[in-house]
Amino acid sequence: MRLENKNAIITGATGGIGTATVSKYLDEGANVMMVGRSEDKLVEVYDQLGKPNNAAYCVAESTDEIAIKDSIQKTSDTFGSVDIVIANAGTEGVVQPLVDYSVEDFNHTLVVNVTGVWLYFKYAIPYMENQGYGSIVAVASGAGVVGFPGLCPYSASKHAVCGMVKTACLEYGEKGIRFNALAPGPIDNRMMESLGTQSQPDDPSNFRENVTANIPSGRYGTNEEMANLALFLGSDESSYCNGGVYLADGGFTAA
Repeated sequence: MRLENKNAIITGATGGIGTATVSKYLDEGANVMMVGRSEDKLVEVYDQLGKPNNAAYCVAESTDEIAIKDSIQKTSDTFGSVDIVIANAGTEGVVQPLVDYSVEDFNHTLVVNVTGVWLYFKYAIPYMENQGYGSIVAVASGAGVVGFPGLCPYSASKHAVCGMVKTACLEYGEKGIRFNALAPGPIDNRMMESLGTQSQPDDPSNFRENVTANIPSGRYGTNEEMANLALFLGSDESSYCNGGVYLADGGFTAA
């Protein structure tokens, strides 16, 4: 029970990485507040997990400041504290050359992926500052370390998340709060399927083959592997990790 007596909030809880992380955290003894934008999907995940006593759920859009603030308050009210935040909610956006984006599409990706994460920092930090400890894990991407053709706003947003983590560490590290970025590479889930379908609609499998050819480990990662890293970064096992960007990409960004 590596997370016994820990209270966590996990956003994007109905997505592949989010659901795997919720399951992992529950198995390791944490109390978990699942946050997502669809109550129906949250109920579905909650039921799939067996309606665990140590889980609850809350609806909040990444663009809704009041709902985000309320989700953190609900976590504290339900479980007694906010010890861990996994800021996982995000969008891949539209795949196209950077000159073809509308301002609306570009800004939507930035708001969901950057402002949404920042709001969880903004409203969770005071709880953690008062208790003198806490761990915030922001899910970035390998595209937050290198560029990725066709994903200008996505890559820009994930670079921003990494910068936010480093800045937060410098501002609040002395308060006992840790901030780290989990940066997945190509993962076998809906988001990569979307990228393949958008990039090569006539043959999405060719997209996967081309991406896999550039991964030294020779395969896509799994949601469960990302959950394992989220477990480490949220737990006391990573007590000296602060301000870091932790890649889990099979070597994709090593070249």
